[in-house]
Amino acid sequence: MYFEVLGDITNVETFAVGSSIREIARLRKAYGRGRWRKRKGTARVRLEDGEVRLAKVHWYEAHGIGRKEFKIKRYID
Repeated sequence: MYFEVLGDITNVETFAVGSSIREIARLRKAYGRGRWRKRKGTARVRLEDGEVRLAKVHWYEAHGIGRKEFKIKRYID
């Protein structure tokens, strides 16, 4: 599902770093080496049909590489 994050992400938490991430080998192969973190937070998202909702999102992030592979885990409202 395609979606766009609108504005800032709030309540950001890191819940896995480096070898604690199951997908670490794939991330390094696809995007390069870095200190990868799996993070979560709350954000307003615009869905494919134009609807705007508040959602819990997860993503991977590394310094110098940026945020990659956002996914919606659940809608809040």
